Amino acid sequence: MGKGNIKLQVNGTNQMITDVFYLPELKNNLFSISHLQERNLAILMQYRECKIYHHERGLIMSTQMSANRIFILLVERETQVQAQVSIPTCFKTTSEGLTDLWHRRYGHLHFKGLSTLSRKKMVKGMPHLSESSDVCTVCIIGKQHQETIPRKNIWRATQKLQLIHADICGPITSESNSHKRYILTFTDDYSKKLWTYFFES
Repeated sequence: MGKGNIKLQVNGTNQMITDVFYLPELKNNLFSISHLQERNLAILMQYRECKIYHHERGLIMSTQMSANRIFILLVERETQVQAQVSIPTCFKTTSEGLTDLWHRRYGHLHFKGLSTLSRKKMVKGMPHLSESSDVCTVCIIGKQHQETIPRKNIWRATQKLQLIHADICGPITSESNSHKRYILTFTDDYSKKLWTYFFES
C-alpha cells in the first residue's frame, strides 16, 4: 500500500531504513539480507550470530539466532513512537490498520459498532478509530449463503446410462493397505447401479 523511509534505533544506534514497503496483512516486520547487500553492507553469520558492517562506520547491527533459527532485531518502544511521529510515507494508512486490528479483536464487528464502543468509551484503552476502506475478505466469505439443495429432482433418467452421478471423496488420512487415499463413485440415475474406484492421487 505504500513505500517510504523509517528511522529506527537498533542496539543503541540510530539507523535509517530506506525503501520500506508497508503491507497491512503482514504480521511481522521482515528485514531482507539481499536489500542490505544492495546497499554495499557486509553481512557475517557465524556462531549463531549475525553481524552487519558498514564500510566506513564499522559494525552497525548485531543479533543472536533465536530458537527457531531466525535472527530478530529488537527496536525500542520509544523509537517506534518517534518513527510514527515523523509520519513517513509508508505509514500514512496507520489509522486504517488500527481500525482493522480492533475489527478483528471484536470478532469482525462492523465499523458502526466499533465507533459506538469508541465514542461512548465503553472499552478502556480503545482509541478513536477512523472508518477503514479495506475490504475484509473473512467477512465476505462468512456472509455468503449456500443455495438450498432441492428435495426432488426436476428431471430423472428414463433409461440406463442416460444420467450418471459422480462423486469423489478424499484425501483420506488413514490410507488403505494398498495405499489408496481417494474414492471415486459413479451412480446410474435410472438403475441405481454403483461403480466404485480407489486410487492414490
